Amino acid sequence: MPGVLVLMGSGETSPTMVEIHRAAARTLRAGARAVLLDTPYAFQENRADISARACRYFSHSVGLDVEVAPAITGADWVFAGPGSPTYALDRWAGSGVAGDLRARIRAREGVTVLASAAACTAGLATVPVYEIYKVGAEPHWREGIDLLEPLGLQAVLIPHYDNAEGGTHDTRYCYLGERRLSRMERELPPGTAVLGLDEHTALVIDLESESVRIAGRGGLTVRRPGTQTVLPSGTRLDLAELRRLAEGGSGGPVPAPPEPETQPAEVTLEESIQSCEELFKAAADRPDMVAAAQAVLDLEAEMVKWAADTEEDSGGVEQARELMRLLIARLGELAATAAQRSQALPSLVEPLLALRAELRGQGSYDVADALRTALTRGGVTIEDTPDGSRWTI
Repeated sequence: MPGVLVLMGSGETSPTMVEIHRAAARTLRAGARAVLLDTPYAFQENRADISARACRYFSHSVGLDVEVAPAITGADWVFAGPGSPTYALDRWAGSGVAGDLRARIRAREGVTVLASAAACTAGLATVPVYEIYKVGAEPHWREGIDLLEPLGLQAVLIPHYDNAEGGTHDTRYCYLGERRLSRMERELPPGTAVLGLDEHTALVIDLESESVRIAGRGGLTVRRPGTQTVLPSGTRLDLAELRRLAEGGSGGPVPAPPEPETQPAEVTLEESIQSCEELFKAAADRPDMVAAAQAVLDLEAEMVKWAADTEEDSGGVEQARELMRLLIARLGELAATAAQRSQALPSLVEPLLALRAELRGQGSYDVADALRTALTRGGVTIEDTPDGSRWTI
């Protein structure tokens, strides 16, 4: 079975990364054993819930039956994702998992998928993001498990590279920001590159053919002191070229166009929230109750799609839930307003219909027709019958 290493910047159990997971899973033999390492988040009280959601995601979306296990011996497919990089490092070093992961890459066998916090550990050094960003520790590195060394890469890997959650402060580069990353780069061994992996983006390395591709919504940044090369999604190159870029070589590859998508590219939950809110506002302004209700239903469907996302810091689903409550309340207001208008309509429409009948009786058909057209534009349909004119909304 050919070996594949997949490193993800974020979104590892979201709709944006399904096709990348499926492509890696297609390399597995029938009956392959798939293992989820829960170590990075094992300290969290909701550990069991995160594992259950991840297993449902891989089962329903990817077609993989996954077991949660503390070790990876005999596993054909291994996944580790969100949590704390340093917590995972400490446990993996003591349990032998770190050595087993390195052995998989050295042997170039099996599928290994590391994302977010777990991807942070893949280089020769690791960003202790919790300690720096949340606890206030001085910027520093921790030793990584260095899965890149067997591939000839002297590098650190930084997921969440294009993160923009901070708004008023710099949270790029896995919440370090430029100031702290620049300081930390000076502490790396000479010749070490930074591989910055954007959110909802994957670096996929075929360990047998040594082919490399960038997939997802963002890109991979190969950063060295004073220079950087950005490889956008769709770029294909070989491992030797990636090594040259990491070593500071010039003449990088011309990015290939992205592969044709069999389905429309997935958007993020944040983009879906914004789109549903805009559709609702446009429908409310018309007003169109059916379209407004559909926007709420679309938002609820997006929440279901993203329910398996194990990223704990984004708060996207809760944001969507809050918006849905707000839109439902607004929908109720629209319904009440529509009801009031419908109650007032007879007193407006019926005198106009009487005037139209009088105009027709006088032979002023052009004026009567103009009145009917005006009513139609206002949403009132008129039907002439032998017993008189009837109207509906």
